[in-house]
Amino acid sequence: MELFHLADELGPVKILHIHEPVIGLRAIVVVDNVACGPSIGGVRMAPDVSVQEACRLARAMTMKNAAAGLAHGGGKAVIFADAKMADPAKEQLIRAFACAIKDLHDYIPGPDMGTDEACMAWVQDEIGRAVGLPRAIGGIPLDEIGATGYGLAICVDAALEFCDFALAGARLVVQGFGSVGKNVARFLVENGAVLVGVADSGGAVYNEQGLDLPTLLALKGKGGSVAHYTDGQVFASHEVIGFACDIWIPAARPDVIHHDNVDRLQARLVVPGANIPFNDEVAARLHERCVLAVPDYIANAGGVICAAVEYHGGSQIAAFQEISEKIRCNTTAVLTDMRQKEILPRQAAADMAVRRLQSAMASRRWHLF
Repeated sequence: MELFHLADELGPVKILHIHEPVIGLRAIVVVDNVACGPSIGGVRMAPDVSVQEACRLARAMTMKNAAAGLAHGGGKAVIFADAKMADPAKEQLIRAFACAIKDLHDYIPGPDMGTDEACMAWVQDEIGRAVGLPRAIGGIPLDEIGATGYGLAICVDAALEFCDFALAGARLVVQGFGSVGKNVARFLVENGAVLVGVADSGGAVYNEQGLDLPTLLALKGKGGSVAHYTDGQVFASHEVIGFACDIWIPAARPDVIHHDNVDRLQARLVVPGANIPFNDEVAARLHERCVLAVPDYIANAGGVICAAVEYHGGSQIAAFQEISEKIRCNTTAVLTDMRQKEILPRQAAADMAVRRLQSAMASRRWHLF
């Protein structure tokens, strides 16, 4: 299969296809750019991820890590499987994947959609190289502490300086109520936001007077869906795009805002918890509609910042300090450039990240970019 059309001057440097028929393992690893250092990127488990999507996700990690000023490039791994499989089968698959990437030293795995700290512990046990590890083996469990959600809350706070409303009383909608979505809801509600809508794979619920977050968390803790919440209107998952709000946070799959639904979005500020929730065309359309959309790799860098701190031996306190400082600084810088240069936030973020990448690439041999 011809893959060179996926490459540009930044990468990817490697696309590894893995197939182990005895175990039933099919996976792809994309190492996009290692000019700043070995790549860090999550291991995603889903049955329907393409090579193109893996490359886009790896590039998002390159831009995210560069924008955050980390000594790491970007990568991404995808395992083609149902993440809800039984734990023994999942462990076997993850361990087989780890063995397959043992010699791929320029890729450091971390948790992502469908994988967690336990999965990274299995990887660490096999190859001694992973981030987002359980606390019991010396890690900083980024999902447990809500690192990405905390970073999103910092981003919202910084972005509100460029909006005409305050967080207190702001109506919040979260699309995707997994680890990231639950934690950002918790951080923002604690600081005065009103959660009016949430969605997961089982459905969506909306109440303009506000939803009770502890009840929703209890439902999810029992393995249920937010659609089982009784004090609100229940909808299909995709209807969450039309929920009226001030802040809309996509925290699920890629491309949830697209050409066919972008004009249904009723929000003033979009802060992505998921990578590549929309493409350049959609970003331009949101800008035309005066919706402030913070670029994904600026907003949701909390997880990888935490992972980098862990990898280099830092503490949880240091991780939170780094997340707060880097995301607030970068959000303010990108949105200031947007305003002063009259460009899209996406362009301002790309300019900043690429400048840092090119500076790093200039110091490396050409074949190690």
